[in-house]
Amino acid sequence: MTVLYVREQGAVVRRMAEELRVTLDERVLARTPVREVEQVVLLGNVQLTTQAAALLLQQEVDIVFLSYSGGFRGRLGKDGSRFARLRHAQLQISGDEHRSLALALSLVRAKLANQRELLQELAGRVDGAGQDGRRRMAFALAAQRIDAMRRAAGSATTPDMLRGYEGKAAAFYFEALGTLLDPSWSFQGRKYYPPPDPFNAALSFGYALLQKDISAAIQLVGLDPYLGCFHALEYGRPSLVLDLMEEFRPAVVDWTVLDLVLSGKMRPRDFTFTGQQARPVELGPTLMPVLVNAYEARAGSQTAHAASGTHTSFRRCFELQARIFARVVLGGRAEYGGATPILPELPDGRPGRADEPDL
Repeated sequence: MTVLYVREQGAVVRRMAEELRVTLDERVLARTPVREVEQVVLLGNVQLTTQAAALLLQQEVDIVFLSYSGGFRGRLGKDGSRFARLRHAQLQISGDEHRSLALALSLVRAKLANQRELLQELAGRVDGAGQDGRRRMAFALAAQRIDAMRRAAGSATTPDMLRGYEGKAAAFYFEALGTLLDPSWSFQGRKYYPPPDPFNAALSFGYALLQKDISAAIQLVGLDPYLGCFHALEYGRPSLVLDLMEEFRPAVVDWTVLDLVLSGKMRPRDFTFTGQQARPVELGPTLMPVLVNAYEARAGSQTAHAASGTHTSFRRCFELQARIFARVVLGGRAEYGGATPILPELPDGRPGRADEPDL
């Protein structure tokens, strides 16, 4: 099964019998049988015909709309949730401060554990002398501080206190990552709304790709994407999507962006600097497919899933973690556990298990 990304501005996704065709003017850019498509992602000014939408809905293919810069706009689905009991239990938890905070704590601890693991892995990959020695010390110190925040988070008695510990850990984490970037990246820590520099722009676009995948997993399981426990409940905010994204940010998006940066496949001069306050930096038509392809490769790569004791893809982990969250909500599981350590990955050629684990 494939994810069909349509990035060409002005393109049209059409139906031809049981096939999807992407056309631009008179040219056919892509064609694929609908049975082979798992998700269709439309970026920016891309049209979807009524006939194609009807076919995708009939086949229950996920349709996602992103802005050209990667902002999540929404998705098109066949109907609303049929999981009334699950939604009702989820609503009850959202109104229970004690249970909601316990779930939020598990999510934050999982994220901080993966941030720590990534920094420790980076520390192990640099030499011990000169600039690399200073980086290693920065990684080790940040990992220690994040671990301290992870332990201290257990004393949080309110969501705001928990967010405070998570925010401090994020500051330590991105300060350490910044030591890998030369001054041309202009990176001064994690900033968004809008991203002011190339590294932040790449992270934001990657998080938008992760958001659409977590959203798809949540809706597949039957949870309400707007009823979270860590991110505050506000109109239009998919709080649960943002909650379940947290532990995967370091392992999937941050790792992907760093790999592109450190390998030289993504450079500051490759970005588009618009001079506009609303969106000063964009990936542009050259970098966008590079990051999309790298993200898809990472999401499809094999990793360990701690809760089930199996090896599977990161994308499959998205769904498994949503199912674990649902089990906790329904009372069939005591607590939410993190999906996976960020490392190690499976050696090449080792098959992952595709069976349904007992969660």
